Amino acid sequence: MAEPAVLSTLVVDDEPLALERMEHICAGLAQLRVVGTARDGTSALAAIEQLQPELVLLDMTMPELDGLAVARALTRREQAPAVIFVTAHDNFAVEAFDLDAVDYVLKPVTPERLERAIARAVARRSIRERGEAEWLSEFWVPYRSELLRIAAANVDRIDAERDYVRLHVGQRSYLLLQTVSGLEARLDPERFIRLHRSTILRRDRITGLRHDGLGVWSAELDDGTQVRIGRTYLSRAKAMAGR
Repeated sequence: MAEPAVLSTLVVDDEPLALERMEHICAGLAQLRVVGTARDGTSALAAIEQLQPELVLLDMTMPELDGLAVARALTRREQAPAVIFVTAHDNFAVEAFDLDAVDYVLKPVTPERLERAIARAVARRSIRERGEAEWLSEFWVPYRSELLRIAAANVDRIDAERDYVRLHVGQRSYLLLQTVSGLEARLDPERFIRLHRSTILRRDRITGLRHDGLGVWSAELDDGTQVRIGRTYLSRAKAMAGR
């Protein structure tokens, strides 16, 4: 039987008691091995450079560089550790997931909640080690006073709206701070296809292609809706249909 995956981990928190509590919780989780700690963002980046951890448990509000700034700096690294935000603030989750965070855990942290987050980090590492593409499997979107988890498989259509995209899920829709081009690069092309500069469709919703004349084509959806296909994207639409 294969040994369980163990992630070398850096814990970052500017509060000594919070840092001590996190170390105590981590000590009880077989999938973690704490290799160091840091008390601020600048020290965290230095420790990451020196220790090369596979995972960072990262506080959000810290002196000088905050957690978002640290995570943003890590996106510029070729071999960046996975990041799980651990914070008392629930209003930065959208920005955190936009920076490809594995999870967003609210304080006070319980071992059970952290263990679920670690399981996601281990699964992500496993996917990368197998050389598989890591496509988006879920979205976290703000809705009223909470964050909703939406499975990518449930999204029917995505439309661009300036600096946002609108996710259509059944009869409801949600705004997400993201560009349509940035989102397209992270979606599984076997499941989604971009057919217009402002529209991405789930492939299994498309029932046919319609030629409207003068080189204009539309995609017909299973609910009767028709979506104009941009000229730039017509070749991929025809390739989807085997033409």
